[in-house]
Amino acid sequence: MADDSSPSFNAQDSLVALMVAVSASDEDIRTAELVKIEAALYLLPIFAGYDHDRVSTISKTVLDLFEQEEGLDALFGLIRDALPERLNETAYALACDVAAADGKLGEAELRLLEEIRYELNIDRLHAAAIERGARARHLT
Repeated sequence: MADDSSPSFNAQDSLVALMVAVSASDEDIRTAELVKIEAALYLLPIFAGYDHDRVSTISKTVLDLFEQEEGLDALFGLIRDALPERLNETAYALACDVAAADGKLGEAELRLLEEIRYELNIDRLHAAAIERGARARHLT
């Protein structure tokens, strides 16, 4: 019998989960990061038709997983199961935008971005271009 208590994501949930994870990675979810996530949800075509009520559930799942010893591995398992490979670079770009939103990239965020690159198999050259674009969009 399947365990109905285990969470499952769709592709859009996976994108939201990565954005929330990057924001929460330094244990300080900043307003600029939340604004960036909200803007993505309302403005990007990938989120057309997305049930925004799911954001709180996905956020809670991410935060709960962060409290578990193998939680990050579990999170990446959920994401890999739901995210089509064609959206891997989109996911990384959204994660970079959230990380850059507050103008600060701490060690925890940098480590998580590195892990995302690895888990989503983002080519290093493509990752550098995505990171450069995020940096350029958030200069003040």
